[in-house]
Amino acid sequence: MSEYKNILLINFGGIGDEILFMPVIQSLRKTYPTSKITLCLEGRSSAFVKLTDLLDNHFCIDIKTKNKYIEMLKLYFKALTGRYDLVIAAGGSPLIALLLFFTGIKTRVGYCTSNLSKKLLTYAVPLNKEQYASKMYFDLVKPITNAEFELPSIKVENLKKVPNSVLIHPGVSAMSVSKKIQKTITAEKWAELIKKLCEAGKNVYLAGGPDDAVCIEKIREELKNSNLPNFTDIFGKTKNIFDLVKLIKQSEVLICSDSAPMHIGVAVNTKTIAIFGPTDDKKLLPDSDNFIAIKNNAECRPCLWHKRQETCDKLICLDIDLNSIINLL
Repeated sequence: MSEYKNILLINFGGIGDEILFMPVIQSLRKTYPTSKITLCLEGRSSAFVKLTDLLDNHFCIDIKTKNKYIEMLKLYFKALTGRYDLVIAAGGSPLIALLLFFTGIKTRVGYCTSNLSKKLLTYAVPLNKEQYASKMYFDLVKPITNAEFELPSIKVENLKKVPNSVLIHPGVSAMSVSKKIQKTITAEKWAELIKKLCEAGKNVYLAGGPDDAVCIEKIREELKNSNLPNFTDIFGKTKNIFDLVKLIKQSEVLICSDSAPMHIGVAVNTKTIAIFGPTDDKKLLPDSDNFIAIKNNAECRPCLWHKRQETCDKLICLDIDLNSIINLL
């Protein structure tokens, strides 16, 4: 097996995508403990680097902006001048394979998505999207490491669980909303779920990030006349992503949507109940009794990403029986 001294990883997407990519970083660090590992990611996901101590460096390329060709050029020069001897790119675009070929990096790994990528990559890995996304990413390192697949893992201090606690995190992405993508239940439904959990004797905590502000305000409005002594609103108390990690680690159960907090729940091994609508839970949650997808049996789901790029207006898939969640606790 070759020794790689300077490794470049390229993975674009949100924080959830970077967490799913973690097994690649974990396996490389185990196989090449003295190598320098640099991650190229989008600026919107830069907080991810605070969740791992396995990286030596990182830089941001905002590939999904109007200036994407300028950003691609910036990536080219970063890769060209970085003296890397191994690059692994998670994107499926043939342009990435072409760009990496002209950097002169000796070993280039990516997905086999075209004849061009097959010719220009050192290892063109079959792209199997019909599996848990972390395993899909892990396929990229199989040609260069003997490490076994492990779930994403975020190191966090050994915090005690808050007894009988349930953390609610709606996980509404502003980018998703702007792109007409609806992946979670309404604020009214979240409020109803909180009431049911409190009635069941659970200590319920409500959290969220800046993107959740509108949803949180609607939930508060729904709950304002309710007498819920075992409910605590902690929205705004988490100042950064690592505060959220610790909060999820301390909770006995996390209830969320298909969002970054769900992937954090997996990475800190907190029991996670995730509400799924139009997306495919089998691709986004590992097969484990500790990580549970709540979904209905609508024949049209899953549809988002492989059948359509926007959520449909009917949203039949988000007609969730809240009692099915209560029965899991």
